[in-house]
Amino acid sequence: MTPAPMPPDIHSPHLRASVIIPAYNAARDLPRCLAALEQQTIPRDEYEVIVVDDGSTDDTAVVAAAAGARVLRLPHGGPAAARNAGVAVARAPIVVFTDADCEPVSDFLERLLEGFAAPIVSGVRGVYRSQQRELVARFVQLEYEERYQRIAHVEAAKGTVNAMDTSYCAYRRQVFLDAGGFDTRFRGAAGEDHEFSYRLAEAGHIFRMNRQAAVYHRHVATLCGYARRKFRIGYWKAFLTRQHPGYAVADAHTTQSLKLQIALVGLMGPALLVWPFWAPAGWLAAGLAGLFLLSAFPFLVFIARRDPAVLVVALPLLLVRALAAGVGFAWGLWQTRRLPVISEIPAA
Repeated sequence: MTPAPMPPDIHSPHLRASVIIPAYNAARDLPRCLAALEQQTIPRDEYEVIVVDDGSTDDTAVVAAAAGARVLRLPHGGPAAARNAGVAVARAPIVVFTDADCEPVSDFLERLLEGFAAPIVSGVRGVYRSQQRELVARFVQLEYEERYQRIAHVEAAKGTVNAMDTSYCAYRRQVFLDAGGFDTRFRGAAGEDHEFSYRLAEAGHIFRMNRQAAVYHRHVATLCGYARRKFRIGYWKAFLTRQHPGYAVADAHTTQSLKLQIALVGLMGPALLVWPFWAPAGWLAAGLAGLFLLSAFPFLVFIARRDPAVLVVALPLLLVRALAAGVGFAWGLWQTRRLPVISEIPAA
């Protein structure tokens, strides 16, 4: 199954950007997002806001309409399908994606649009910021900050990146249409954006990052919520890897240390189980634990420099992250073992 074909261009010469927000039961979050979008530094008549109500059972559509957004109502199909539908009715040459639980900074659109001054650029991405005080949420923000450093290094070395997050990114609409949009088999918000950007990057499209194009986001703040999210991400990473085997090593978003930690925890579990019956397995487990700590050391130093209080929860969360993501990835590989590969797209 491939993404559904998109309709032809319906560009409006008066608009620079169409902001597309998929929303499922988002009546509580939307007002802050839409209010932030009303305070942008570019003139209001140069962008439109489209809220795609993804089969909500609350007042999402009513809230969006009351705030002046264009509203598109769909049966519940997931954010990939909702974003595709939003692009289909967008009237500007640049489509911008964000989420209902994000609050863009005042120059968010201006900073994203700056990147398209270069004709070779097909997409521009931004970053998350957070004002939360919970330790788990602060740890999550530091994870993102570490990834942004990695992505910046990749961009500096290669002149492009291959990981675009739909909480804060923009594409040329025609590029999006030609590529067929997001793969709607991703039913949850956990990988369809990276699959799409990786697919385009492999075809030669150029993407850039602007760290001033920021949105404030409320990250998960509990251990259970964090573990569930990492399991889900691991699951959909398996789906993505089945589609694009090269993604396992070429992913600019996932640090190499995390990949190593998943492998180390995966080996540590069996070693601990065998230990009561075979004493050398205990030494093996200890060695694997030592390697885990060694692999985590650079990130722990990063945390110590940015937010030292987070060190209290850092190691337990790193273990939970590796375990949950690893189990999710293994389960995803099993579930997607007969997955058909998506059709090729035109090169840039």
